[in-house]
Amino acid sequence: MSPHQALHDPVFHAYLRIVFGSLAAGGIVLSILHWGLKKQLGSIWSTYRSWLVLAPIGMAVIFAGRVPTIIGVTLLAIFGFKEFARASGLYRDWWMTGAAYAGIMTVGAASLMPHPRGEEPGTGWYGFFVAVPVFAIALILIVPILRNRARGELQRMSLGIVGFVYIGWMFGHLGFLANTVNAYGYLLYVIFATELNDVAAFTFGRLFGRHPLRSEISPKKTWEGALGALIVSMILPWLLRLSFPEFGPWQLILTGLIVGIGGQLGDLSISVIKRDIGTKDMGGLIPGHGGILDRIDSLIYVAPLFMHMAGYYHELR
Repeated sequence: MSPHQALHDPVFHAYLRIVFGSLAAGGIVLSILHWGLKKQLGSIWSTYRSWLVLAPIGMAVIFAGRVPTIIGVTLLAIFGFKEFARASGLYRDWWMTGAAYAGIMTVGAASLMPHPRGEEPGTGWYGFFVAVPVFAIALILIVPILRNRARGELQRMSLGIVGFVYIGWMFGHLGFLANTVNAYGYLLYVIFATELNDVAAFTFGRLFGRHPLRSEISPKKTWEGALGALIVSMILPWLLRLSFPEFGPWQLILTGLIVGIGGQLGDLSISVIKRDIGTKDMGGLIPGHGGILDRIDSLIYVAPLFMHMAGYYHELR
């Protein structure tokens, strides 16, 4: 990945048209609903305006190349973990949060650096990347020993491990995708399809939603919205097959299932945490979306599942 490659890559060009075309179409639809049909859209306008900023930034980072993409994903993981730590109370324990931050930065370093002895093809040290959780969890478990403390440490260790694995390592797979041979196809599809899955779940839920999906976790989510999002996600790999021309029918089906189910599981998992600690959003940085973690939660399941599925069937590098 590099600016020169992006300028000449047909997949990157296709997604430029898709992303900005979708933003333009969304603006037209919202304008018709608001001014033509006099519908009260509320916070939907704020959400749309945020996408007008987020989408160009995302495309610009991917255009800039492999290193900016990995650094960008790592920074999102760091700030996402910070939101998690603040909301859960872990942020008051700088030893534990420091250990988790060290693990997240190590995930980013493993994505950036090549194998020191050249035993792996391409960029990124995959062997170390998949082993980072062992070292990070060991560091988190050592913290109480170094401080000679026992009371209350189990909760802090648990929060540190969950935060690192869930936000730092699982989401960190998105950055490692920048090392793959088909980086533009994989990265852009995963991001676009996952966000579209969120939009489809919201839209079908608003139009047809009658039955709560998980009433104690996220009361506004419905089975109708989940099913509609899954149908859209199952169709999309066939429509955007240019993203992964090497995929056969079985891999396309798996891709649809990973996005359609994994995206919603990521969202619900964060909702479990928010519901348990009694907060609506993890932050307020992004108008209409909440915090960073509220925006990237759907990718947390999708990125690792997609990467390992693709790696099982095809050489990633």
